[in-house]
Amino acid sequence: MDEMAPHDGSGGNRPQGAAASLLNGLSVLEAFSHSTRTMLGVTEISAAVGLHKSTVSRMLTGLTEAGFVQRDAESGRYRLGFGVIGLAGPLLADLDVRRAALPLLEEMTKETFETSAIAVWNGTNAVVVEQIASPHQVKHSSSIGTRYDKFASSSVRIFLSDFSRAEVDQLITSGEIKREGYLGLDDPIHDHLDDVRRDGIAVNDGETTFEEYGTSAPVRDYRGKQVGCIIASAPRSRVQYRRSQDELESAVRRTASEVTVQLGGPVNES
Repeated sequence: MDEMAPHDGSGGNRPQGAAASLLNGLSVLEAFSHSTRTMLGVTEISAAVGLHKSTVSRMLTGLTEAGFVQRDAESGRYRLGFGVIGLAGPLLADLDVRRAALPLLEEMTKETFETSAIAVWNGTNAVVVEQIASPHQVKHSSSIGTRYDKFASSSVRIFLSDFSRAEVDQLITSGEIKREGYLGLDDPIHDHLDDVRRDGIAVNDGETTFEEYGTSAPVRDYRGKQVGCIIASAPRSRVQYRRSQDELESAVRRTASEVTVQLGGPVNES
């Protein structure tokens, strides 16, 4: 018996043979993305895609062999397999973090009226690769290509929080990351980075320069690897006057999470 095409109510000519089988297989996979459940049974998938249960069962057998779905031994239900990640990996890897971040940075600046930026790590320091400047006449901003090499910089601490203690010590003892700042940070380095890692946020409240306030949060890709950080920068006087620290921190967290989602990364549930 030929495979049945998914019932879409559109009528007209439908793909037959191999083309129909391919589209049917894709429909079965899409059923998982349209469901609120992580595991589905044959009957549920059949109803969702408009195919006979026998057809769905054959499709699931092939998809299981290919690693695109997994069958739960106890319930007999199916979930998406890691093969889907492998298939999407090359696309996700090609996504440009700068391109993904730009419209979200624009939204963040529109919301906060402060400068938004994204930085990446070049091996020894954080480099600004995109920025949306504050509309205020008095603002804190850094041109694209600006490098941050002070431990007190919020972006630097975000990146370092993902490194091992040995890697952090090497960067600081070599002088590639400068420990001193306008005020510096009194906390022991590794204790502070533990806090940054736990909280998912770093704040520079006048540590690098008296007039600067900055806060950063990490951006991760589909592998969970940190590939950038979102930064909000503003004059300290305006932040203190408006008591907007919480506002900026919330905006940075949300924007970093949204860029992470764009890159296929894990959703921050905090």
